[in-house]
Parts: sequence; C-alpha cells; structure tokens
Amino acid sequence: MSYATGAGVLADAVQAVVCFRRAADAGHVVSQCSLALCYLDGSGLLADVTQAVTWLSRAAEAGSTKAQCELGVCYLRGSGVAADAVQAVAWFRRAAEAGHQRAQRNLGACYLGGMGVPADADQAVVWLRRAKEGGVSDAQHAPTL
Repeated sequence: MSYATGAGVLADAVQAVVCFRRAADAGHVVSQCSLALCYLDGSGLLADVTQAVTWLSRAAEAGSTKAQCELGVCYLRGSGVAADAVQAVAWFRRAAEAGHQRAQRNLGACYLGGMGVPADADQAVVWLRRAKEGGVSDAQHAPTL
C-alpha cells in the first residue's frame, strides 16, 4: 500500500501491483481487492475489467465489503460480467448489512429506482438514511449508479 499511496516511499504504481499480486496470490483479501481496483483503474498495469471481476469475486467471497460493493457495481453496469441487477443487489445487500456505507447508498438507490428489486420508497429511505448517517454526503439526494 505504501507504493500505491507514496507513504514513506516514492509512489510507484507498478511496484504496488507487484506487491498486491504477491499477497493476493497468497490469499490476502485486502490485496485481492486492491489488485482488482488496479485492474479497474489501469493503475500500474493495463486496465482489464475481466481480471478485476475475478479478483473482486475472490475478495468478496472472502468477506471484503469493499469488494462486495465494487462487484455489485460491476454487475449493475455489466462491467466484466453480464449485467444482472438482481446479483448487484445481492452484493450490495451483503456489504450494506455489514455496515459498508457506499453499499448502503447503492442499495437505497436500487430500491428507489426498482433496479434488481421492486421499487420501495420505504426501503430506499432506510438504506439511504444509514448511508447518510455513516458519512456518505450524496446519499440525501436521489443517487444514480
């Protein structure tokens, strides 16, 4: 992470990827998620959404709420996987119930727009309020994904 952020060393996205990959291959969940985000952003390597989804899936299954939320976004947008709003909601819900604020916002937006779930204003308010109380500043507006 130091190479990725430049904390204590010169920032080096390529070296960050080398370290993330080594740790991800060894099963380190945070590194799996970090490597996936590098693949999504093209940071330190060529962007590859399919590889990003592979690593997000591993980290999400292992319990990373950040990966679960990001994987939900991939399913909702059809990035690296076939678009599947129901699957997106399942990942958002898993992360949201564990307290991930952005996933709470996304789940609220799904309820608001009827994406992957029947539209339900009451559930939208519940999840958007949780996100807002958790510090997601744009949760009070009608969010778009």
